[in-house]
Order: sequence, then C-alpha cells, then structure tokens
Amino acid sequence: MKNERYTAWLYRILALILAVLLFFYVNSTKSSSNNQSTNSDNNTSLTATKTMTVSVPLQLNVNSNKYFVTGYPSKVKVTLKGPLALVTTTANTQNFKVYAALSDLGTGKHKVSLHQEGLNHEIQSTISPAKITVDIEPRRTVSFPVKVKYNSQNIAAGYSAGKATSDTTTVKATGAANEISRIKEVIAQLTVPQNSKKTLNSQAVIEALDSSGKTVNVILTPSTTTVNLPITSDGQGKKVGLNLNAKNGSSGTTYKLTSNVSKVTAYGSSSQLKKLSDVDVDVDVSDVKSQSTKTVTLDTSDNNVTAFDPTTIKVTVQATTK
Repeated sequence: MKNERYTAWLYRILALILAVLLFFYVNSTKSSSNNQSTNSDNNTSLTATKTMTVSVPLQLNVNSNKYFVTGYPSKVKVTLKGPLALVTTTANTQNFKVYAALSDLGTGKHKVSLHQEGLNHEIQSTISPAKITVDIEPRRTVSFPVKVKYNSQNIAAGYSAGKATSDTTTVKATGAANEISRIKEVIAQLTVPQNSKKTLNSQAVIEALDSSGKTVNVILTPSTTTVNLPITSDGQGKKVGLNLNAKNGSSGTTYKLTSNVSKVTAYGSSSQLKKLSDVDVDVDVSDVKSQSTKTVTLDTSDNNVTAFDPTTIKVTVQATTK
C-alpha cells in the first residue's frame, strides 16, 4: 500500500516536469519563428528593388556669356532603378543633375549625349531622351525701340484714340546672333476691350517679331511696360462747370453737395456745345444720413453731348436736419 502511494506521487512529479519542459519548448519554437519572420521582413525591405521615372531640369555646361544655345528641352525624364528606400528618397529630393557637356563644342548644330551626376552607385539610371540636338550660336545683345500696337477696331463708334505712349521706349534683346538678325520690330501689345470709350493705362507685353509677324526666340529686358492710350469723343471740346443737384432727399433735411472737380470737358457738335453752359449732375441722396462720398457718372443724354472727360466725378454730400 505504501509502495502504491509512492508510485502515484512519482508519476505526478514526472508529469509536472514533462509539462514544464513542454511549455518551454513551445515558447522557444514561437520565439524562433517570430525572429525568423522579423528578419525576413527586414531582409525584404533591404533587398526589394523599385523603379521610378522623374522629370528633372536639363542643365547646360557652356560659356553662356559667349554663346546662346537653342533647341534643347527644358526638362528630361530619368528612370531610376535600385533599392526601394534609395530610389524613393532620390525621387523625392532629386539630389542629382542631368547635363549636356557643350564647353568643348563650337558654333553650329550638334548632337550630344546627356549625362547624370550625383546618383548613388547602387541606383541604375536611364535618361530619355538619351541624346539631343542643340544649336550653339554667338550670343548678342542689341537695343531696339518699342512701338505700341493695339486693335483700333475696339474703340467705340464716335470715339478716337490719341497717341499711345509707353513707359519703356527701348529694350535689350539677347539671344543667338541668327535670331537677333531676324527681328523686324519690337512691340508693346496693348489689349483694348471692345467698345472702349475711356482712356486706357495698363500693362502690355513686349514682343520681338520677324518680318512675318512671328515671335522671335530672344530674351527681352524688360518684358512688359505700362502703356497710356488716350481715348476721347469725336467732335469739339468745351470746358464747362458742374451743377450738382440733390435727388430723392428727405423732407426736413438740407443737403450740401461739393466736388473736388470744378470743371469737365464736354465733347460734341458746335450746336450741342453752344447750348451747354453747365453740366447737370443728379446725385441720389436717399441713403445719406449725415455725410457720404459718392461716385457719379456724368449723363451725356441728359446734357445732350457726345462724351465727358472725366466720365465720373466724386461728390461729397452733407445732410443737415432742420
């Protein structure tokens, strides 16, 4: 009986020992498996390759003070292939350059290969296009007078444009000698809105044109200018005073009207101007409680003339309650 108890306890102890050993064995196997999986992921990240295509500026190695180059693209495409992390970083930063070596070439047309500089040695690259054709010409800078051009058909009927003036009278054109020789004229192209009745004062783009009216590929300095184009009504002009009238006022309120403009020029026929001594200017004062400044358009139909210069005036209204 005693031996049986002893044997039972022995089996229990052995079972416990086996359970503990089995527990440590299972955990050891899981840990080894996890380590292998992590290492596998790391190795995949390090060994995976990636291909990306980016667009980068093309640089020219040339004496730009002596030569002017035309015919080349401003950007080229570069296909990068290599380790995923390196390719991604390079594509984002573009910390390399693509260039055409032109320093040892003379004037004329040349077909040249493109090169890259600054890429990590682990990255393979392909440039597209691999070769380009450039035209190298002596660099020239010549001054040209500026003429103002505009569409006179956009001037309203009954109105005429005076002499257009430009803030810039001459420009410098820089480019290849053969392009400079093509320049027939340099113009400031003013945009005139349709049915224009007012003097224009706005920016105009300066262009160099050849004998066919086509734009010449040169650099203009400056490239824009401010143009003034006076537009006035046809017929005679007459200086007249202003007769300011308050309209739609409240009863029991007096209105004092003043303007910084004392006289305007009225345009029209002799008979129209002969009858005109003052310009009637009606000012709506219905919303004025104490003081207000209004911009009022001079009415040609009420005054029986063709046009006024200026066409609008500012009127200050002071309201006083009796």
